[in-house]
Amino acid sequence: MKIYNIGIIGCGGIAEKMAATLGGMKGVKRYAVASRTEEKAKAFAGKWQFTKAYGSYEELASDPEVDLIYIATPHAMHYDNARLCIEKGKPVLCEKAFTANARQAADLLKLAEEKKVFLTEAIWTRYMPLSLKIRELLEEGVIGTPHILSANLGYVIDDKERILRPELAGGALLDLGVYLLNFAAMYFGKEVASVHSVCQKTDTGVDAQENITLLFEDGKMAALQASIHAATDRMGIISGDKGHLIVENINNPQSVKVLDTNYQTVAVYDAPQQITGYEYQVYASLEAIEKGWLESPYMPHAETLRIMQQMDALRRKWGVVYPCDNDKRFI
Repeated sequence: MKIYNIGIIGCGGIAEKMAATLGGMKGVKRYAVASRTEEKAKAFAGKWQFTKAYGSYEELASDPEVDLIYIATPHAMHYDNARLCIEKGKPVLCEKAFTANARQAADLLKLAEEKKVFLTEAIWTRYMPLSLKIRELLEEGVIGTPHILSANLGYVIDDKERILRPELAGGALLDLGVYLLNFAAMYFGKEVASVHSVCQKTDTGVDAQENITLLFEDGKMAALQASIHAATDRMGIISGDKGHLIVENINNPQSVKVLDTNYQTVAVYDAPQQITGYEYQVYASLEAIEKGWLESPYMPHAETLRIMQQMDALRRKWGVVYPCDNDKRFI
């Protein structure tokens, strides 16, 4: 059995969660980590038992022993980090939001196709077994014909630099709203007829809270709410003409409860035991690499790009602008 050498770009909290995940997985090795300083990389490598530590991203991307690189830097850095890896021929699992805007995303996807390099977005909920079970339940008609969906996601993270700074592509939308848009897309599809929204901004000019309503071509509606100020219940509810589903924590689904039209619980489905939940996106990436795929069926490139375009349109409406939106490379 091949052991895959995993590299990580970035040494923040999300990188630590991935490092912990890799330690519990089969068929992978915590091989290399890179930071902008060798000191930080060595400290991370020592803590999480990585074989190599690099003081530059270039060194990691150039290491011939690396089989897959996970990008765990702030949103605004994803484009340059992923482009570097793709240019070096390295398969990439890039943390959500995939990039800061759709033009960056389109450029990366085009480059990966040209170079024949695997690339996928690490939107972990797309790869989880319980997320797939929800789709299966809807297809089986357990709540009849679905009509409306509601979901919220909020954490008190309004003191974090990466959230507040426009130059880091901060705000609730790219950090939290992306999960809500993906939740709606997974179960109601991609044919959106119209979008209505309102947002409250921070003093720094990024979105702090938003309500987003999606009307789909077939008449379905989704109401989504994100906040960096409030700890919300994170629930998702999908309602049909024969009952409704309640998803506990749309950001890491723990259980799905099915209720009938008399509001009686008829079934409960729990998530399987997992390491952290990050393992599913890694296993999916390795499956794709083994089979020679350039994208994962769990998160197709077209869907990554569509949701980035959706978020661009929302930010334009709200007047939330990042410096990279005016990058002359894309104008």
